[in-house]
Amino acid sequence: MLAVKAFAKINLTLSVGRKRSDGYHDLESVMQQLELHDLLEFVITKDEISLTTENTEVPTGSDNLIVKAAELLRRHTGCLWGARIRLFKNIPVAAGLGGGSADAAATLIGLNNLWGLGLSMDRLLELGARLGSDVPFCLFGGTALARGRGEVLDRLPEASPMGVVLVKPGFSVSTAEAYRMFDDLPDPEVYDAQTMVLGLHEGDFETIAQALHNDLERATFTMHPELPQLKDGLLGAGAAGALMAGSGPTIFGLAPSPEEARRIADRLEHPGLSVWATTTAAF
Repeated sequence: MLAVKAFAKINLTLSVGRKRSDGYHDLESVMQQLELHDLLEFVITKDEISLTTENTEVPTGSDNLIVKAAELLRRHTGCLWGARIRLFKNIPVAAGLGGGSADAAATLIGLNNLWGLGLSMDRLLELGARLGSDVPFCLFGGTALARGRGEVLDRLPEASPMGVVLVKPGFSVSTAEAYRMFDDLPDPEVYDAQTMVLGLHEGDFETIAQALHNDLERATFTMHPELPQLKDGLLGAGAAGALMAGSGPTIFGLAPSPEEARRIADRLEHPGLSVWATTTAAF
């Protein structure tokens, strides 16, 4: 049996371009790995690929990214082995935290080892890009600047350990719907991620907290006008900066330490909200 962690992510910045001819959007994003993670266990089998989990929100059939990643790996390599995969789900589903992408990345890593395939990280990154825009970063980890549709990655200085508070309301948001709404809105103002990059280079927490930016906020906030209140609530509870995670609906807040993040989380306990305190993670 082989166990692999699948780490959540947040976008410290996310700039979105217009839709391309292939249906994707050009992105520029400073991405950050979190300590919050799922756990996947892999057991080799003769030929069948199966997925089980106790989380009823997660489908276990061929439309799950874990199964898609396993099948892609087999097609690419000609491997005939199978695997019994068990998912322990901690990252909330459809929350903008890259949980499905993280699980797919962990599957590529886990089965590459379990099946003895010996694929390089560059090859895994190529395969990951076929599965989803966030999968390459979930393989890459740490702190990175992502471009293209997420597959072009440059490593950035690791963020100094920061506390992160995650607040998710009792509903989910479809990434595809968020992008469709984004396409219907006027073009956003151009954002320069260099302020965030400079803050990371200098280890300046205040600069990082104040440089948070997400072009998709307007789209998801338009669909769910209650979300700005959650963001204001996080700031009011003591977060140094707050932002919607990915396409939402989770809102995250930054704190200078894990201890302060836990104190902020305690102030936000409320029926209908799920609240986590976690930290940034290094590569």
